[in-house]
Amino acid sequence: MTDVHSKKIRSKNMAAIKSKDTKPELIIRKALFAQGFRYKLHDKKLPGKPDLVFPKYHAIIFIHGCFWHRHNNCHLFKWPKSRTDFWKKKINRNIEVDKRNYKQLKKDGWYILTVWECALKGKKKLPFNRMIDDISNWLEFGTRDKVIKGK
Repeated sequence: MTDVHSKKIRSKNMAAIKSKDTKPELIIRKALFAQGFRYKLHDKKLPGKPDLVFPKYHAIIFIHGCFWHRHNNCHLFKWPKSRTDFWKKKINRNIEVDKRNYKQLKKDGWYILTVWECALKGKKKLPFNRMIDDISNWLEFGTRDKVIKGK
């Protein structure tokens, strides 16, 4: 199957995809800030430049896009039908980098929470206030890593 866009349009579309300050990230940040949590953004000193870093709690939150980080069995992830070798290599590399970063962060004593995009959008999203309460409780009382994904 060929791409429905020209190379120029496809390139423009791909260049517009953000790696930070995404909509899911912004809504979580805003809600946690409103609850009094303070954090650093995209700390370059830490492996993977985590989306949110809470030094007080020695905790990190990654907000992952289901496509870019290959959320298996998720309604938001589908392998592209064109340039399959390119995409498999790219996305599988993202997974390997994530694993390496998580391993180093855990070794350094950080607690890690991963929020998947599907928890925030799509037909299987979670109730937002309940999810934010869950994240807040994890920050204050959590003692292990956690994953939040859609239903």
